[in-house]
Amino acid sequence: MIEVLAVLSLSAAAGMRIALPLLLIGLLYSDRLWANVPLLSALPPPLVLGMLVGWSLVELLLSKERLGQRWLQSIGLLFSPFVGAIVGITIARTAQLEGWMSIILGILGSLVALVIHLVQVGWFYRLKSVPLWVAFVQDFLCVALVLLAFDAPRQGGLIVLLLLWLAIRSSTAWRRWYRQQAGKGQKNPRRHKQDPD
Repeated sequence: MIEVLAVLSLSAAAGMRIALPLLLIGLLYSDRLWANVPLLSALPPPLVLGMLVGWSLVELLLSKERLGQRWLQSIGLLFSPFVGAIVGITIARTAQLEGWMSIILGILGSLVALVIHLVQVGWFYRLKSVPLWVAFVQDFLCVALVLLAFDAPRQGGLIVLLLLWLAIRSSTAWRRWYRQQAGKGQKNPRRHKQDPD
């Protein structure tokens, strides 16, 4: 059960930022850097370190401006499930779980990372821009979830369950907002509209 909570915590961090969780895993919690991380363990550590530091800096800097946020949202939508699966399999390898359990944790990590990132994309396009303080909260939460995944997985898992509850509430609010755009007596909110919402 602890492994599942750790996967929830790490995959939620991967849903917020792509490279930063992998960088922190390698630097803080692995005595042989990325030895337990799939794909990254096959590459030379200096190359992996350079790529992850560079991409983490890009994420941290570009997430503070509107055009950078849009660009990062698109890239993150493609890669966050992939990184979520990587961190899930990493936890399985660290806990020495093999076979089907490793696959299940990889799928769980992938799905949680995708859901968290989809909620971010939804709020970004709903609000047209994310305030600067939200970007800083995402950075802090990403680092905190990685730290909690290894040091206090129960608390990290609880935070992620709260984030998933907020995701459900967000989708309900978006649906209500979309339905309110329809006039009285109309069932289709898209009727007589040419521009996207």
